[in-house]
Order: sequence, then structure tokens, then C-alpha cells
Amino acid sequence: MGVHTTVVFTDLFGSTRVFEALGNAKATQAVMQVTTWIAKIVEAHGGRVVKMLGDGVLALFDDSASAINAVVEMQRLHQKRMTHVVPSQRMPIRVGVASGDVEIVAGDCYGDAVNIAARLSDLSGAHQIWANSAALDTATEADGVRFRILGPISIRGRAEPCTVYQIDWQEDVASDFLTMQAEMDPQFDVTQTDALGGQIELSWLDTRKTFQSFEMPIHIGRMHQAEFVVNDPRVSRTHARIDWRNGSVMLVDLSSYGCWVRFSGGGADLLLRREECALHGHGEIALGTSFADLSAPTVHFSVA
Repeated sequence: MGVHTTVVFTDLFGSTRVFEALGNAKATQAVMQVTTWIAKIVEAHGGRVVKMLGDGVLALFDDSASAINAVVEMQRLHQKRMTHVVPSQRMPIRVGVASGDVEIVAGDCYGDAVNIAARLSDLSGAHQIWANSAALDTATEADGVRFRILGPISIRGRAEPCTVYQIDWQEDVASDFLTMQAEMDPQFDVTQTDALGGQIELSWLDTRKTFQSFEMPIHIGRMHQAEFVVNDPRVSRTHARIDWRNGSVMLVDLSSYGCWVRFSGGGADLLLRREECALHGHGEIALGTSFADLSAPTVHFSVA
């Protein structure tokens, strides 16, 4: 039977880098320390942890005000905790919050609010909290907390966009920037606009595809499951990933031999080996070999 509840989804940003730096055993221990601590914060505010998902935590709250209080305290305390951790091993938290009806089955939960919370966590950046409008119905701005509207955002797998807010929790940030905006203009048609608004067009040989911000992350690679397939033996099965992060399109190299990026308008070619860079304007990405190899599998990109 469906119940109305508030879903919180937390994720540790940068955990992959920590695994590379520490190795599996030590990194797993570090991740578990943080997720166990998150679970305690959830329970201290009256929430219930549904399950741990690797470096993520899925939790339910009976009321949205308790959920907001929990995630704000979580971010503030975790920011202080990270000052005692070396920069290469820091794992900021990103949070998605959504209120709505969910189905509880065998201790697990399913439904639109679960999907929205998970997706908002994916779309948000390090240290951020994103929430759907329903999650703020009974919550109040207090103690340096401000609700800043981001606007309607399309959620993958959902026909209608949802209005999303960023919950700003840093007590020392200038309040003018964080003041909550007035109710949305009724003339603003949420079905016509996506507040994120970004997109990238990729082309290789006769393949051309456009991906919106809400469709990311997408993968470039040789395997047919990749969203953009480049069938060349020099291309890894999963060669690179394109993320939408804080308003930017990011190229993340996942391969053994790297990506070379060349932007239109000049400048030196950029080599990425298990690194990332922001894509802007127009340019090319050579996969697995440099542009000096005239036969290099080269993907053209255009960012809007």
C-alpha cells in the first residue's frame, strides 16, 4: 500500500578517486565510516535507513521538516569533519530529497519520490542539497538555511518536469544571493523549459546524437550498451563518460590509453588519462590515440 513520505538519497562524491588512492580495503573502510555516520544522523532525526547502496544511503522520513533538518546538519557537520582529512581522500556528500507516495515492499521502497530523490542526488554537486517542491511544503528557512529555486528540471523516465530547489545551508554565505525567490510566475510554463538547459551533440562518421542535461551521464565506448558507440579497436569498451555537473558538461576519461581534446579556436591539445575536463563550445575528442594519428577515432562535440 502506498504511503506519503519524504525520501532522502545521499551519495559520496569522489569515492572512485579514494578507491584509486587507498586501494579497495582501506577505501571500503573509509566509505563505510561515512555512510554509517550518515545513518546515525538520519536516525537521530527520526528517519529510517532503508538500505546502504555502496557509497549511498537511502532513507525515509515521516515528515519533510525532519528530513531537511537532518540533511542540513549532515552537510554542516561533514564539512567540519573533512577538515581533518587530506584533500585527496575527501568525499563530500551530495543529497537529493523528494516527498511523495512510495510503495513499501519487503522492507524496500519504490515509487516516483524514490526515483526523483536518487536523480536529484546525481544531478547535484558536492556539498549540495536538491529537493523537489513538495519536500519544502512544511519546512522553514531558519538558522542560515535558504531555499533557492532552480526551476523546472526534467527527470529521466518521468513525463513531466518537477520544480526543484537548492537548499543552501552554509551559514557564512552572503544572504542576498540565497534569498528565496517569490512564487513562480503562473505564465512560466514548466513543460516548455528545463532549468538545467544544457546539451551536447556528438558525431562520429555518420552517427550523430544529441543528449540533454537530464540524460547524463552518458558513456562513449566500443560496447553496444554505450549511449554513444564508437566501434574502433583502439576504443575501450567503456572509454569515457560525459557528466552534467554544476552547470557544466564534463568529459571523464575511463580508458587505458586516454582521450585527447582539441577545442575550436586554437590552444594546445589536452590529454586526459583517468582525468576530466569541462567541455565548451565546439571541438574534437580523439579516443585511444592522439590527433597525430590521422586515422584516430575522433568524435566531434558541440556544447550548447
